[in-house]
Amino acid sequence: MSLITLIDPGSQQSEAYRTLRTNLSFYSLDKPIQSIVVTSPTPDSEVAQTAANLAVTMAQGGKKTVLIEADLRRPSINQLFNVDQEPGLTNALIAADGKIPLQESGTENLRILTGGQKAPNPADLLGSGAIQQLLEKLLNENDMLIFNAPPINAVSDASVLGSRLDGALLVINSGTTNRDQATQAKETLAKANVRIIGATLINADTEAGFGDY
Repeated sequence: MSLITLIDPGSQQSEAYRTLRTNLSFYSLDKPIQSIVVTSPTPDSEVAQTAANLAVTMAQGGKKTVLIEADLRRPSINQLFNVDQEPGLTNALIAADGKIPLQESGTENLRILTGGQKAPNPADLLGSGAIQQLLEKLLNENDMLIFNAPPINAVSDASVLGSRLDGALLVINSGTTNRDQATQAKETLAKANVRIIGATLINADTEAGFGDY
């Protein structure tokens, strides 16, 4: 796993993330987006990379950003930034003492909240009153919150969390995600009253075109 926006900021991939940042900033001019969940229809290790690279790009654009690990089943954000897994989100939610163990990312304007200790009931934690308190505190002190979440078609975590946020960014992998899976994810988010603010296509063959998409 890599952070292309840090390794090669002049690459086409990095420019694509900057374009995504711009598109999100213009999504709602009356009420700017401040919190999003990044998820996918099916398990995909590149979702965390997408969330992380978007967070880096937001920070590079001058926004005080927090990247939050909400995939409490298979956390990976700590590996991308080489930071400690604990304490993290679950520790903050369980303690409910107002302390949020944010870690520095090494990039200006970007801090990390890792997953923390293993939780037996991730969906319950993400739907608790404690998460709302944490959101309010983070939003008071930052410009953008980006949550990395598990696949929408597999577990309810992203739906539960997304209903409390400004919306969801759906990651579609052209190599592994089919039309039915993408449609199911869209319908699941809609049923949970989660606003889809966009979809991003990864691993597309630009020469071959978009095929069925």
